[in-house]
Amino acid sequence: MSKLVTIYGGSGFLGRYIARRLAKQGWRVRAAVRRPNEALFLKPYGVVGQVEPIFCNIRDDASVAAAMQGADVVINCVGVGGTYGKNNMDAVHIDGAGRIARIAAEQGVARMVHVSAIGADAEGPSAYYQTKGKGEEAVKAGFAEAVILRPSLMFGPEDGFINLYASMARFGPFLPVIGAETRVQPVFVDDVAAAAEKAALGEVEAGTYELGGPEVLTIRALVEKVLGIIRRKKIIIPQPAFVARLMAGSLDMAQTVTGGLFTNSLINRDQVKSLGVDNVVAEGASGLESIGITPTPMEAELPDYMWKYRPSGQYDAIKESAGKLKA
Repeated sequence: MSKLVTIYGGSGFLGRYIARRLAKQGWRVRAAVRRPNEALFLKPYGVVGQVEPIFCNIRDDASVAAAMQGADVVINCVGVGGTYGKNNMDAVHIDGAGRIARIAAEQGVARMVHVSAIGADAEGPSAYYQTKGKGEEAVKAGFAEAVILRPSLMFGPEDGFINLYASMARFGPFLPVIGAETRVQPVFVDDVAAAAEKAALGEVEAGTYELGGPEVLTIRALVEKVLGIIRRKKIIIPQPAFVARLMAGSLDMAQTVTGGLFTNSLINRDQVKSLGVDNVVAEGASGLESIGITPTPMEAELPDYMWKYRPSGQYDAIKESAGKLKA
């Protein structure tokens, strides 16, 4: 019988890429998610019945245990960026991660892969980094031989960072940028999925791996690169930290006052703190190359999904070419 992998967060930005890769390997894939009906797009990744979205609440032992019943490998991709409600960062990044690791060990799962983040540190500058760091500690305590992947800023067709700035660039002459001088090392989401795939197949030794792309650049330089690809000229306005905090605080307050009717999906105060810290692979850390993966440059992927933000969308290149023709 084909091997079985349970991917917690299997329909998320990264999880779907891992699911597709392991389905191609012939594995049965169980995507443990909060809303299975919204994860049905995963089913065509394999033959009938090969990929199965199921309900799971990672705050509940029984739910987590049921989702991994009979699994050979467990992968945890669940992550959140806010501190609101029951599924907050403490519940998901620390308690949820530790619960998955502990139950995986109890059930005799062969391998576990945990997705964290570069900058994870129990004493870090933001709740996101702190909870990611404590989550790693909980995973190691529960499943000592886990493979921990720490990606930098991930890019891909469904990303929420580059797409956000490209979308904002369609309006007005100015483009505000938070954390303009913070350095990042953008990594292609499918490269991170490839690392998780190798770990699932037993080709990666237990330990922590920091995953970054081939280029380190500031967020301002990243936005400028995106503007070049979408062929738009904008005046970039770096936002001072206090302005960013005020804006994020106002959005957080709006969510609190409305009882969650308004969801702050733009920027919160904790994200402002995270954006003030460099997010690059540490010197001497094991990375993609150490597990046999060549990082994909942004120029190889961004044009394939950024074209929709160009002034004329898919026809922009045609119009540019036509403008060069001589009468």
